[in-house]
Amino acid sequence: MADTNTDIKKMPFERAIEELESIVQRLEGGKVPLEESVAIYERGEALKRRCEELLRQAEARVEKITLDSGGKPAGTSPMEVD
Repeated sequence: MADTNTDIKKMPFERAIEELESIVQRLEGGKVPLEESVAIYERGEALKRRCEELLRQAEARVEKITLDSGGKPAGTSPMEVD
């Protein structure tokens, strides 16, 4: 596991959620020394933020899908970037 958040900012959703789940399992197991627990908890928080960011982006893209008069997807409209 990397010690920097740089790789998290580039991580795809699936990889980030997988690592976050692994961290949760380790912490729930209760067999991680305190100092390591704090470090992996902090990484878990960064992973959680990354997952939330990617989900917001995906949601924004879905909201931009335009529908035709029959209610079928007809394309997309430009997405506004924050």
